[in-house]
Amino acid sequence: MPGVRLPTIPTRDVASHNSDKSCYVTVGANVYDVTSFLPDHPGGGDLILEYGGKDVSEIMGDELSHTHSEAAYGILNHNLIGFVAKEATIKAIVEHDRPEDIVPMLPNQAGMEAMKANGAIGEVDQSQPIFAATGLSGVEDLTKETDLNTDFETHRFLDLNKPLLMQVWNGGFSKEFYLEQVHRPRYYTKGDSAPLFGNFLEPLSKTAWYVIPSVWLPPVAYGSFVAYQGLPSFFQTAAYWLIGLFLWTLVEYGLHRGLFHVDKYLPDNRIGITAHFLLHGIHHYLPMDKYRLVMPPTLFIALATPFYKLAHTVFFYDWYAAIAVFCGGIFGYICYDLTHYFLHHKTLPSYYKKLKRYHLQHHYADYENGFGVTSRFWDTVFGTELQPPKAAKAA
Repeated sequence: MPGVRLPTIPTRDVASHNSDKSCYVTVGANVYDVTSFLPDHPGGGDLILEYGGKDVSEIMGDELSHTHSEAAYGILNHNLIGFVAKEATIKAIVEHDRPEDIVPMLPNQAGMEAMKANGAIGEVDQSQPIFAATGLSGVEDLTKETDLNTDFETHRFLDLNKPLLMQVWNGGFSKEFYLEQVHRPRYYTKGDSAPLFGNFLEPLSKTAWYVIPSVWLPPVAYGSFVAYQGLPSFFQTAAYWLIGLFLWTLVEYGLHRGLFHVDKYLPDNRIGITAHFLLHGIHHYLPMDKYRLVMPPTLFIALATPFYKLAHTVFFYDWYAAIAVFCGGIFGYICYDLTHYFLHHKTLPSYYKKLKRYHLQHHYADYENGFGVTSRFWDTVFGTELQPPKAAKAA
């Protein structure tokens, strides 16, 4: 609940709310009124009443006896009513020159520093696990509607009510601030897509998933046929075609890691930041935007041209072999873009469910690893494989 100043509730007051008429619980310093949830608790309201007026951090975090999903923490967040000042927090208030920096909580930056110095920082905002890199606690957070006005007032990054491109260009953002914000996903629900240009160019920035096979499968089929006509046998054609398909998996990894996520080497100026935003940043900023998830054909032509040249350079001895390799690679790209779309928006079979969780973990937990989309093979080879997320700690 960023930017909202909720009251600090006395400890004794919290402890007194321990009945089915009024039941409070705390997690760290956060106070929740769970009275309305008592009848809906899967284990029965009595289990909550046992902890009425008390802290439930330990029982909610005990995976062996009482596992709680991220949805449970989400329910708590909707019932946040204030904060309780515990011993370390009170010590920070007493010793700090300006108590109003800390209470009513949430504390401001100066208050946070004072609380950190007094060991109270861990008492704040422990209502749910948070991944520091993205500000999210789980995959479900990718689809939680963003309050557009509150988001802009809190972070002072981009106003999703207005066209985004010129805000990025004119924002004067430092590279550090931009990268921190663009990798904290927002979920836009006012229409198909958030405005990018805000003019006649807007349709050119959107691509439906079915455009990819419609545009690229016919030339791949024709090119494969031409290669087959010029090569000695079907098996030789298939072998070169499969080489191209395999090479695509490496190109996919290389593009995602070395171009789309060139974050560390991004120029600290508006040209570099705007280019990053258009190429891939907008996808991390709005990861569930289904019309800016696959690559527009015009952009892919620019990226495919070097791949065409590379195929003819490596397989210089046979033009038809190079065409077969190129067609196999383009087919790999089609599979990549469709897989990427389906990982975000479709219910999938078992193998793809694992791949989906792996890719969404790249979005919600660790965007600096997990660059494989159709496979994690090259992540394993190059040491960028994502590890299964453990229970996250509060940041």
